[in-house]
Amino acid sequence: MGPGGRLAVAAFWGFLLGGPGLAEVALENNGKNPVSVLGTTPCWRTGDFVVTVECGPCTSFQAKTMPECSVTGFVEQINCSASKKGEFKSCRSADMEARLFWKFEGAMLGVAALFALLVVCRQRVLDRKALEKVRKQIESI
Repeated sequence: MGPGGRLAVAAFWGFLLGGPGLAEVALENNGKNPVSVLGTTPCWRTGDFVVTVECGPCTSFQAKTMPECSVTGFVEQINCSASKKGEFKSCRSADMEARLFWKFEGAMLGVAALFALLVVCRQRVLDRKALEKVRKQIESI
């Protein structure tokens, strides 16, 4: 494998093993909300709740002050049935999911195009070697 092939393989592995995404962050927290890590169990984990404000992006102030915003960047306000107290809960919005989906699709199209290019280049190299071998056999006759 030449230096171009090694570079392509290194770029591919760098792409696959890039920085942590939402899935890695969720796995690091073991599915727990950062609030529950502090020792208090949120009421929405133990009982019923009603969503009072639908899932929406966190404001810059909320992102700095609320640990719920650090997980996904989206938050919804809920009222728990037992305590009648308003709390915030991290959530995943449809817009965020759509953006992640198209980002993934674009990445897969890019990888497919890269490998298609590698196949074409490799085929040309093999064709050139085969023609050279045939030429040498003809010259030896």
